[in-house]
Amino acid sequence: MVERAVGMVTGASRGIGRAIALELAALGYDIVVNRVQNEAPAVKAEIEALGVRCLFVQGDIAVAADRARLVEATRQAFGRCDMLVNNAGVAPLQRTDILESTEAGYDRVMETNLKGPYFLTQLVANWMIEQKQQHPQRACRIVNIGSISAYTSSPSRGEYCVSKAGVRMMTRLYADRLGEYGIGVYEVCPGIIETDMTSAVKGKYDKLIADGLTPIRRWGRPEDVARAVGAIADGRFDFSTGMVLDVDGGFHLHRL
Repeated sequence: MVERAVGMVTGASRGIGRAIALELAALGYDIVVNRVQNEAPAVKAEIEALGVRCLFVQGDIAVAADRARLVEATRQAFGRCDMLVNNAGVAPLQRTDILESTEAGYDRVMETNLKGPYFLTQLVANWMIEQKQQHPQRACRIVNIGSISAYTSSPSRGEYCVSKAGVRMMTRLYADRLGEYGIGVYEVCPGIIETDMTSAVKGKYDKLIADGLTPIRRWGRPEDVARAVGAIADGRFDFSTGMVLDVDGGFHLHRL
């Protein structure tokens, strides 16, 4: 059996996560797909159709036992993890003014978007260090899927903005700590991407994009984000640890 690099993608059943999983599979990675729901997603068959193996592990990354089970299942099935993509994330159940938001809503978003990835990365990073010590030639990489909300104020979903700002610092912290081991850590920062999460505000953003909110006047697509992750997985940014790749149609530009 051919031993391939292995990529673990959280929240990989649809949208950006699905596109990333397929991109990595096309690059020759065996894939570990994770999602909260218990049934295997359709993307598993799509991945296997590309000629690589795919392991589905159900679990909620906000739960410590599920994170540990995800890592252990990957270890048992493949014996290695070369790429972790922290993609799983949730939006607030409803947009609420920051003056009226609740602790329960805040905790739900932060546990999935920041606490879960933070401690999943800790588990995987320690395993990657072990792998690098045994196989120094292996390239191990970690990618966090951030958001323009890390630096763009949206007072009706403050908890989401805070969670993504935390992901940005988390990327820097792990990039700093893991640099000595040659493990690269990156943030891919999507802008306005056409997914289920943004479907409820499609009309609003259709108009904003048409009016020039972004220099490239179209919605982003999950495949745009996936290609950026693929470039990292392909080793094109191995000397750029801690880097943020903006995939936002130019939203981040300051324009007059």
